[in-house]
Amino acid sequence: MSKSAWRQDLLDHVQAVIRDDIARGRYFGAVIKVARAGKIGLEVAIGDEGGPGTKPLSLDSVFSIFSTTKAITNVLAFRAVERGELMLTTKVSDVIKEFSGGIRERITVFDLLTHSSGLPAVFTPKAGMNIDQLPLIIEAICANVHAACEPQERVDYSPLVNHALLGEMVRRVDSKGRRYRDIAQQDLFDPLKMSSSAIGRPERLKARHVVPVFGANAPSQHPSSRVPGINGAFEDPEAEMPWVGAVCSVPDLFRFAEMLRQGGELDGARVLSPAILELATRNWTGEKPNELYKAVANRAGWRPYPAYMGLGFAIRGPGLHHAIYGTLCSPETFGNYGAGSALFWVDPVREITFAFLSAGVMGQAQNIERFQRICDIVTSAAT
Repeated sequence: MSKSAWRQDLLDHVQAVIRDDIARGRYFGAVIKVARAGKIGLEVAIGDEGGPGTKPLSLDSVFSIFSTTKAITNVLAFRAVERGELMLTTKVSDVIKEFSGGIRERITVFDLLTHSSGLPAVFTPKAGMNIDQLPLIIEAICANVHAACEPQERVDYSPLVNHALLGEMVRRVDSKGRRYRDIAQQDLFDPLKMSSSAIGRPERLKARHVVPVFGANAPSQHPSSRVPGINGAFEDPEAEMPWVGAVCSVPDLFRFAEMLRQGGELDGARVLSPAILELATRNWTGEKPNELYKAVANRAGWRPYPAYMGLGFAIRGPGLHHAIYGTLCSPETFGNYGAGSALFWVDPVREITFAFLSAGVMGQAQNIERFQRICDIVTSAAT
């Protein structure tokens, strides 16, 4: 049977599961798009932005994608490596001179991408500061964040620091002297025709933006210097946060993921080389656990499981354990996720591309189980 074939009954069941989740109050709504070998099997918006009586979600809804932003920064860093502006072995302190002293001077681009830098997993580099301005974040990191161990000693998912540094490195080595947000727009969003994507939430996308609702599930606050509220940075048109600050629609996120599935090219636009994607989608962290998610597993009563980090991408890997991409996809499956609501992945063996964004942020353990269930159904639907 063709690799583009789907079981319609299971694709229908995916929608039923999402509707049941919404009815149980687990989240407000979701947009999902799934394809196999480029053939779309499912593309649908279900539910509302904030519960009954609020605006229904649509395929054009624009979401804050939180840490899925890191995938954008990964790709921009890969492009800098391909052009010789950075190397995977480049030390952070060689580009950001003020990031100096002790262990920090041994941290490389490779260490940042694999979340093995030895830097602590902090959500803000300085208590009480606004997080919308990249220069101030870098200044605070250099002043306050110091390595807790040697690089590659452990895997400790970095919510903010690693990708703030990567984004700043990309900016500083850019031959055109552009801002990070402009590099993302011109080198990634424009070539891939991701017209509903941006760094920061621009005015042109305001009417379609689903304002994040965290409830009790916010890992931290995200204040802006320009927009009021504890999470104002997600509504700030000028916010520049390479670790958490992109907005995107599901069709755009799908195009990004499909570019990765097709070896770095989509519709004639070459973004990355197959060579760097081959390197990026290997497991570089062995069987070491992800310390942040080991804590999540322990709180949930699960057995901790390996991090399986590629270069910025999370790899499915072998073994049977809780897995945000599900337990049935191939071990080579890779992707990224964000704050209890956002996920994309690519299964290069089964040629599946998956993109999902939801309204309403779930707790970490509940989110992993939600996606594991949905992703296993999707993989089972690929015949």
